[in-house]
Amino acid sequence: MKRVYLFMSLVLYCVAGAFAQQPGLPAEKEAYMEVITQRAAKITAALQLNDVARQEKVANIIRDQYSNLNDIYTERDAALKVIKEKLQDKAAIETAVKAQAVKTDAKLAKLHKKYLSKLSSQLNEEQIEQVKNGMTYNVLPNTYKAYQEQILTLTDDQKKQILAWLTEAREHAIDAESAEKKHAWFGKYKGRINNYLSAAGYDLKKEGAEWEKRRKAAAAKVN
Repeated sequence: MKRVYLFMSLVLYCVAGAFAQQPGLPAEKEAYMEVITQRAAKITAALQLNDVARQEKVANIIRDQYSNLNDIYTERDAALKVIKEKLQDKAAIETAVKAQAVKTDAKLAKLHKKYLSKLSSQLNEEQIEQVKNGMTYNVLPNTYKAYQEQILTLTDDQKKQILAWLTEAREHAIDAESAEKKHAWFGKYKGRINNYLSAAGYDLKKEGAEWEKRRKAAAAKVN
């Protein structure tokens, strides 16, 4: 274990050197900042704050969160690259990769807490919910609505549990590094929800087929 810690120190040293030597990094960072600035502005606009100064503060908080997350993942990727280049032994690589994952998760958890604290200084709970949903493509409200439309006999306790798991998934998804990884978190928890509902006696395939019939019937009435 001591050997791993020594190696991780070497990794951090090499990563710092890699960042210093990366060509074209400022231009790439500038382009990325433009993208996340627009993304943050879009999420903030949906809040309809009617206060230009406050709206700018919130947009900057969201933008900076995207930037800080990107920095953490960029540093992680550089560290993993060094690990794979410097180590030959498979077991040593796995140990070093796990150690790096622990460090990355700790940084993400700390950043997550700070981010929510900054948002709460400007927004109420309902508005923070909107920001979280905006950062995760509104998967939570859309999925929660879909479960209720698919299974009309869900109990209040079952709805509460479904919402709790989707909320937990969203907390992870907020910090994920890509759209694919964000959706993967929801996919993981949807699997848990489906198992829960199956254990409660629901035939999800049958419920899905009946839901499709109802949707087609509703569409036919509109047309």
